[in-house]
Amino acid sequence: MSTLMVADPPAEGWTDARGELAPGMVLDGRFEIDELVARSQMASIFKAYDRDTGKTVAVKAPLLSVESDPGGYERFQREQEIISRLDHPSILKFIPVDGEKSRPYLVMEFIEGETLAQRLARTGPLPEGEAARIASRVCDALDYLYRRGITHRDLKPQNIIFCPDGSMRLIDFGLARAAESRRLTFAGFTSVMGTPDYISPEQVKGKRGDHRSDIYSLGAILYEMVTGASPFEGEHPLVIMNARLTGDPVAPRTRNPNLSPAMEEIILHAMERDPNRRYLSALAMKRQLDDSQTVELTERHLHLRAPQPGKSNLRLWRMIAGFVLLQVLIFLALFLYFKSHH
Repeated sequence: MSTLMVADPPAEGWTDARGELAPGMVLDGRFEIDELVARSQMASIFKAYDRDTGKTVAVKAPLLSVESDPGGYERFQREQEIISRLDHPSILKFIPVDGEKSRPYLVMEFIEGETLAQRLARTGPLPEGEAARIASRVCDALDYLYRRGITHRDLKPQNIIFCPDGSMRLIDFGLARAAESRRLTFAGFTSVMGTPDYISPEQVKGKRGDHRSDIYSLGAILYEMVTGASPFEGEHPLVIMNARLTGDPVAPRTRNPNLSPAMEEIILHAMERDPNRRYLSALAMKRQLDDSQTVELTERHLHLRAPQPGKSNLRLWRMIAGFVLLQVLIFLALFLYFKSHH
């Protein structure tokens, strides 16, 4: 049976006080954990050395709180099942591990690159042609997923990474779902829902979403690439989500007058609130990104509706009320606990 071992006596500060996987460990006698690359509410990603192949890899392990939660554990298992089926040049590569594991984890190729979010922070808005080429490559990956019945559901600039050789990878399938997978319970705005700046209106409503949800997210990313601003802005995620439900973004050419009418049309077509009015497929969107002459100008920008803060969706108000109630219950529980112990 595989075990979690330590290669050498650890230096002071080596262990994670919460018992999480940490630099200095050797996982199952094979993966030497080097450094923490990223940590979210769901998982940690480490740079590691693979003793079997001599290569640097990325190891993703769920946090213990997620691993012990049935829903969180199921999501992690689903991610492993999905990415193990994928083989596309623009999707992060999964590395299978034979034998029994000492704990749940995924092994993937390690990329020392730059995310789209980092590039935008460094350069500001991108030239229209460059933005179109990036979005076209994402469409390639989305079409590959669509033909396999898979929806990413968390497209955002942080999940698009550029490699040193010029290639691109779509990463993080933690929220992805396959068409045949059963529905997971929706519990309001949490880390299992997606990112407010990019999720589709139907996801805000708690629906599962499909390939058209990914198209909406790509439209929001493209909007940001060419204007330097998010389609919807607000001081709180709930405000941003409400705006997405009740209205449309400011016309892209209002923010960037140098933008072509064709690019504005592509963005607004992808970001239609009604999924049935978006592109039928990522491939259809890619064709217009690759050849702007094929874009039919329908003057969508003249029919945009400003978000209406006063007309919030009933479900959104329930989410707000549920969040406030949860905070009150936590406070009361802590109060009673400390009162009983004093």
